[in-house]
Amino acid sequence: MIKTILHDMSRTFEALAQEKKADLRATEVGYVVYVGSGIARVEGLPCVKSQELLVFQGGVHGIAFNIDPREIGVIVLGEYANIAAGSKVYGTGRVVDIPVGDGLLGRVMSATGEPLDGAGGILATERHPVEQDSPSIMDRAPVVTPLETGFKVIDALVPIGKGQRELILGDRQTGKTAIALDTIINQRGKNVVCVYCAIGQRGAAVAQLIAALRRHGAMEHSIVLVAGGDESPGLQFIAPYAATSIAEYFMRQGRDVLIVYDDLTRHARAYRELSLLLRRPPGREAYPGDIFYIHSRLLERSTHLRPELGGGSLTAMPILETQAQNMADYIPTNLISITDGQIYLSPDFFQKGNLPAVDIGKSVSRVGGKTQLPAYRMITGDLRLAYSQFEELESFARFSTRLDHETLKTIERGRRIREVLKQPQYKPLTTTEQIIILMAATRGYLDSFEIQEIADVEERLQQVVLHDLPTLEQQILSGEKLSEDDMQLLAESLQRVVKTVRE
Repeated sequence: MIKTILHDMSRTFEALAQEKKADLRATEVGYVVYVGSGIARVEGLPCVKSQELLVFQGGVHGIAFNIDPREIGVIVLGEYANIAAGSKVYGTGRVVDIPVGDGLLGRVMSATGEPLDGAGGILATERHPVEQDSPSIMDRAPVVTPLETGFKVIDALVPIGKGQRELILGDRQTGKTAIALDTIINQRGKNVVCVYCAIGQRGAAVAQLIAALRRHGAMEHSIVLVAGGDESPGLQFIAPYAATSIAEYFMRQGRDVLIVYDDLTRHARAYRELSLLLRRPPGREAYPGDIFYIHSRLLERSTHLRPELGGGSLTAMPILETQAQNMADYIPTNLISITDGQIYLSPDFFQKGNLPAVDIGKSVSRVGGKTQLPAYRMITGDLRLAYSQFEELESFARFSTRLDHETLKTIERGRRIREVLKQPQYKPLTTTEQIIILMAATRGYLDSFEIQEIADVEERLQQVVLHDLPTLEQQILSGEKLSEDDMQLLAESLQRVVKTVRE
């Protein structure tokens, strides 16, 4: 009888141990020796690993960043006011992760996955580490499909492809975020998921951007991740990596994704602050030696996957702030060398009212016309060269009052093309609308109009030509080249509209 009871008790204890295996695991405990300005130094935790997620007494999380013989340098993720010397720190055995899934669409969240929009909890299907390896070379496919921004000046002269990394840089208040915002709005109805990552931004500015997305019906396909300027530098540091993990989830499902980092200047400053506090050796401009690596490992995760892997793409639009138009500064030169091109916004153009203030001479896409639709490429193939020649002639003409007829004609047409390339915010255009307007400008159909009349003529051209040629848009978007007959029909329609408007 006693043997039977002991045997049953033994089996019960074994079953409990099996069910509660996680509870019986040993947990390491360390303690804080110093805390301040978003970092902490911890002793103990002999088995801690680099980048391991730690939990402070009170529930605040941190990342094991420096692993030294005597202590651990920890980046605190969140409010550190309640952490004090002597507080306990627990190892978790895992890295920082973020919730991912379709339930994130339309939501505003923090860098740790907490909802910020007051719409209840985040419905996530999985959790992915914020730091992941970028796809290998053999997993990547060429970038050949256009990602339309809706801006004539960008889609025609600095085209962006799905899977490309295109840097947007310029001084403060030159319209960098406006370009990214309109690009997100332009993806409505195109099955492109957009992730906007705000790093170190003012809360009011982010609130205005979210309101604009909702007003234009773009929040349904967007996710906004916020690490505000009033939050700890640790959260600002991990924010773009967390946003990229969210975007990668959709890319791995074979979907097209656009991610905007706004902006990486503040990200670099947050990392510099953390590195100096953790006593990492400073380098040029006090940035740590691995500042290039933190941005390259982030942007290398953007790509276009091969069809066997789903064919999804992740297009990155990092934003960068320059000082006094200095593109040769440390962080700008780093990011220009990492990305596949840059869109430079000039404060001089902005002050003159040439919006968007894109400096075509300093902007480039290293993928270029490969991503443009064939019909678009036919119309805009020589536009960049012709526009550059116009700018040179206009500059030269200031020193002379006597110019020949051909030079005057080139300058007048160039001024009309420049007027056509202007575009108000929140009014992105379809590819077909852009082709109609650019063809009218480059072929001289607008030469007889005054500069101030161009905007009204543009709108009239779009309405009438699309009505006259109903199959034109379908033909262009399907990737077909325009035949000689098609070009003739388009030219005749443009001439007819221009004649009607002039009369």
